[in-house]
Amino acid sequence: MNNPALNLLIDHVQSAQAQGLQLCIRGGGTKDFYGEQPQGTLLDTRALQGISSYEPSELVVTVRAGTPLVELEDALAAQGQHLAFDPPRFAPGGTVGGMVAAGLSGPARASVGAVRDFVLGATILNGQGRVLSFGGQVIKNVAGYDVSRLMAGAMGTLGVILEVSLKVLPRPPATATLRFAMNQAQAIDRLNRWSGQPLPINASAWYQGVLHLRLSGAKAAVQAAARQLAQSHGGEVLDEAEAHAFWLGLRDQAASFFSTDHPAPLWRVAVPATTAPLALPEDPAAADATLIEWGGAQRWLRTSAPTAAVRRVAAEVGGHATLFRAAHPRTAVFTPLTPPLAQIHQALKKSFDPHQLFNPGRMYSDL
Repeated sequence: MNNPALNLLIDHVQSAQAQGLQLCIRGGGTKDFYGEQPQGTLLDTRALQGISSYEPSELVVTVRAGTPLVELEDALAAQGQHLAFDPPRFAPGGTVGGMVAAGLSGPARASVGAVRDFVLGATILNGQGRVLSFGGQVIKNVAGYDVSRLMAGAMGTLGVILEVSLKVLPRPPATATLRFAMNQAQAIDRLNRWSGQPLPINASAWYQGVLHLRLSGAKAAVQAAARQLAQSHGGEVLDEAEAHAFWLGLRDQAASFFSTDHPAPLWRVAVPATTAPLALPEDPAAADATLIEWGGAQRWLRTSAPTAAVRRVAAEVGGHATLFRAAHPRTAVFTPLTPPLAQIHQALKKSFDPHQLFNPGRMYSDL
């Protein structure tokens, strides 16, 4: 991989190292709200664009990090394929590199896997200005997978993602969305019961007494499951346009629940799927405060409760909490690491970015 845009990035990193500067890696900037406050001199990756190779028959695409996400998905759609993990867009302009660096997945994550599960290989620029490649373009090639996948969710703290190879999947032949009226406890119970049955469930979401369920797969299987669920549990099948709008609003956090005008911070809480409704302190600013995804494993909470209280409630059920959005200056966004995990993170940082150039403090203040 060699082009003028890459050479400029290398020069920028080497110059920053020589001058003792720190760098803020950014593509489209659509996830600047996520993590700790961005710091450092801007390192823009958007000039590094284009699909390097795409083999639809092999279900693999290799794409440069500055490529707009919509451009990649349009190319995949033309071949009847897609990124099955539903990467969210919080605003126009998101890039492939930002998608991988943030490591965020959409409604289908529980059924198909997370971003890192689809990363086959990665080329990065480390903190010494060296280009390193890991993994490959072949799904069965195991060598280097773990290193490639470290980049997913690392928030750019380990290096500049230059190019990634991703596994893609065919679009499902059929989908259907059903809507059920039930309370939160009933929805959690029902989702866990359905997860043990041979149903083609692709995504789920509960909010304000309504559970939405998306089925996906072979046409006969989807039709049979939709008919069974509608008859046995009183589900209503949504028309295609309404269903598409619902899942799009959930994926991109355009639904009213996620409004950035809401006064209470938005928490993302990961818990075991069978966890009962979380008991947070009463919070008058957080009416209709819970939205549930991923079969019960992801709980979005609107609450002004203290950080320690939210994290305590999550930890008591074996989960953890991330401060996803907040109007005030963001601190302690991610759950503090245990000492052994902190040592691992520090060792990785030292190996990939020994001069601590990249995205300082974006995940934790000491990284």
